[in-house]
Amino acid sequence: MKRVLGVLALASSAAFIAQAADMTGYIVDKSCAKTKAMWTNSDCVAKCMGRGDAAVFVTEDGKIYQVAAQDKVKSFGGKKVSVTGKVTGDSIAVETISAKGD
Repeated sequence: MKRVLGVLALASSAAFIAQAADMTGYIVDKSCAKTKAMWTNSDCVAKCMGRGDAAVFVTEDGKIYQVAAQDKVKSFGGKKVSVTGKVTGDSIAVETISAKGD
């Protein structure tokens, strides 16, 4: 029984370990992340981020990730991007980012 519990504890803790990911999506402000029509509105994103809203990464299917290093992504606000980073829960530590053409 102890062995089974140990295996279950190890398996559940593995779910919280950061996993490398390559994803495509959009850098937007946290306020507009749930509104798909706003993902490419770079003027609005710049305005909201300029007043202090955090930048987030939104996948094309609407999954929202908090971004650990805001400085890495701010210049990509309102743009479709490709990111590589480590995902932990609902956060991503962006390692590389590049703009994508549609």
